[in-house]
Amino acid sequence: MPSFGAPRRVAIVGGVRTPFAKAGTTLKEFSAIELGKLAVRELLHRTNVEPAMVELLVFGTVIPSVVAPNIAREVALMPQLPKGVQAWTVGRACASANQAITDAADQIALGHADIAIAGGAESLSNVPILHSRGFSDALVAASKAKTLGARLGALAKIRPRDLIPITPAIAELTTGESMGQSADKMAKINAIPRAEQDALALASHQHAAAGTADGRLIAEIAPVYLPPRYESALTSDNGVRADSSMEQLAALRPVFDRQYGTVTAGNASPLTDGGAAVLLMSEERAKALGFTPIAYIRSYAYAALDPGEQLLQAPVLAAPVALKRAGLTLQDMDLIDMHEAFAAQVLSNLRGFESQAWAERAGFSSPVGTVDRAKLNVLGGSISIGHPFGATGARITMTLVNELARRGGQFGLMTVCAAGGMGFAMVVERA
Repeated sequence: MPSFGAPRRVAIVGGVRTPFAKAGTTLKEFSAIELGKLAVRELLHRTNVEPAMVELLVFGTVIPSVVAPNIAREVALMPQLPKGVQAWTVGRACASANQAITDAADQIALGHADIAIAGGAESLSNVPILHSRGFSDALVAASKAKTLGARLGALAKIRPRDLIPITPAIAELTTGESMGQSADKMAKINAIPRAEQDALALASHQHAAAGTADGRLIAEIAPVYLPPRYESALTSDNGVRADSSMEQLAALRPVFDRQYGTVTAGNASPLTDGGAAVLLMSEERAKALGFTPIAYIRSYAYAALDPGEQLLQAPVLAAPVALKRAGLTLQDMDLIDMHEAFAAQVLSNLRGFESQAWAERAGFSSPVGTVDRAKLNVLGGSISIGHPFGATGARITMTLVNELARRGGQFGLMTVCAAGGMGFAMVVERA
């Protein structure tokens, strides 16, 4: 193993994901662990890497299983990998897979590993449903009781209100505001009209439909055979609407602020099931083994702001730092891929890139600049493709580097917003 020294270049060698399916539909029978295993199994098969050479696996998820919270270790225990693979789970809300990738990349850059798998998975069809505190207390007391009478006495304390289940909320603990409410607020603050949001959503569907039809998105997908007979398979994302139109989008009512809001089901990303994984190697090991990297990780940055302000605006603070660390500017980027939590959030981020005030807040004298829309989300984004929280960052990574290679571009920028007022940005360089 190389000794600690100067950081080494980290190569992205391959990436595979499951199809992304709206929660409660085609993939509802699969747990996040199963979706993660499907992605990793196909990644090993397609790259033809020797499984015994994989040294670590890092995975992200946002709503973990109560009975198996370390999804990374459960995925790593699949038969194809040796039991000695180090595995840990990370959580950074919607940027969890990005955190997994940068965690693994850091280990490679430091010389602590040469080959790693990173990614994430989410099953929003299978979120844990919790008991109320009163019901839980009664069950615990009953389990500790030593006589039948004592057990019945403990259970008799349960009241009808205690039977109401508790489901995970997609809302900020500190503010009580949901992501959708925050996106509506951002649209108001940044003066983003409904029509502009719908136009961005339409472009997302049109680009994703084109990428599906010509096979570019299909190429990164591992078909998933469906229970109970496993005779048919899902081979593409089921949220992409090739027939979407401005008229259809305009007809949808606001979901969060029903009177004054502009965020609808059409210009927001859907709750989604899916898994994704990428294979990372040190540049030296990739070359020694005869692998041709798709791209290299040039730089990355994370940032955060007050969730009560503009919850999903932190990528505006992360992007200039990532670009500076890469020694590049926005104008050097051949492609830009922004996670589409909401059209309002993407458009707010784009306005932030152009803002002198946001530049100064990030510690820079001039704005990042204006994004060329012809370079933005050219294969669609989360509004159309879907957004399994823990997997999206890996999906964006592979989509960006694959398309960069197809086009013969050199540099790409990706950004991801995340709950908690967090943001991520990464610059990749084609090999």
